[in-house]
Amino acid sequence: MSSDRERAAPRFRALFRASALVGAVGLLFCLGMAWLWPERFYPAYLTAYMFWFGIASGSVAILLLHYLVGGAWGLALRRPLEAGAITLIPLALLFIPIGLGMHHLYEWADASVVAASVDLTRKQAYLNPEAFLIRAAGYFTLWITAALLLNRWSSRQDGTDDPAPTKWLEAFSGPALVLYFLSTTFAMIDWLMSLEPAWASTIYGAMLIVGHGLGAFAFMTAVAAYLGESGFTKRAAERETSAELGNLLLSFIMLWAYMAFSQFLIVWSGNLSDEIPWYVRRMRGGWQWVAIGLIAFHFVAPAAVLFSQEAKRKLGVLLRVSIVVVALRFVDLCWLILPARFEPRLTHIPWDEVGMALVAVLGIGGTFMATFSARLASRPLESLRTVERDRVVGLSSIVGEGAR
Repeated sequence: MSSDRERAAPRFRALFRASALVGAVGLLFCLGMAWLWPERFYPAYLTAYMFWFGIASGSVAILLLHYLVGGAWGLALRRPLEAGAITLIPLALLFIPIGLGMHHLYEWADASVVAASVDLTRKQAYLNPEAFLIRAAGYFTLWITAALLLNRWSSRQDGTDDPAPTKWLEAFSGPALVLYFLSTTFAMIDWLMSLEPAWASTIYGAMLIVGHGLGAFAFMTAVAAYLGESGFTKRAAERETSAELGNLLLSFIMLWAYMAFSQFLIVWSGNLSDEIPWYVRRMRGGWQWVAIGLIAFHFVAPAAVLFSQEAKRKLGVLLRVSIVVVALRFVDLCWLILPARFEPRLTHIPWDEVGMALVAVLGIGGTFMATFSARLASRPLESLRTVERDRVVGLSSIVGEGAR
């Protein structure tokens, strides 16, 4: 195992240096854009931030899921997932610009706007800057604590034959997954749903959590496929493990599509006048083509490929499909976030904001990838100890049987 890490070390070092440089330059450009065009920059920064946050946050959730249900797929992804979870630490610091720029993002952060709105006045006890920041600090404390404990106990598991670390991981994962779901649901209400405070959806938080899981699983599958194809790891290169990863990726894609379509169907078929404007903003001025593109390339195309059992067994195919899914996660977040805050609404896609979001993706992503690569290089690329019982996720098995 250590020899695999040593052979991969030069690539990790090169990735770290390149990522750190890109991150530093990107964040410097972000600082300039925040100074010159704050009204345009902060929605773009929020979009880019949510892209990388989703991968880091989803990594924690998938790790917890693995320790609950087992499966060979988790053994192939464990090290990348642990490295992804650790990136929540720098991402907590990169949340500071959102706190500083909240007056450019959220109507409820402007006291004069709140005073003129009966609806916002009613919600002021929850939607106010102080409570927003306190809750954010609480969320990050929970998530980072979970990430650190998962990494710490995994390291102890590698260093001993004692089953205690494995038992700690399994006992911790159930309650932690519940707390993760609740805290992330409220975080998505705070950070994204409140961009349009007159709008509400009971499925919105769950839909975003599934999106985080999809983005994280696709990203980590791409990493595992690359390491397996390059000969640095063995588990991901096994055809059965590759098939399991493909089955689960297909499951996440289908679940994301189901959640997104369910929200749309309930709002549209119920003719809910308070909720319909949210969709109207995202179905005019070019955004309708983005929605159609998401259906075609974020759902139909990757699902069609992954329904082939033979395709899932090929690491190259799995790598390419995963990269496409990760890229489409960014497009989906643009569709969700940017129509809420640019003016005039309903008329065009704000290409300036999209460009700024891409720059912010590079700045935040450089920091993410530098932390990720450093953590991944610091430990064996595959776990030295495994959970004795090897339970397989039921949904993966069901999808796998259907694909056959």
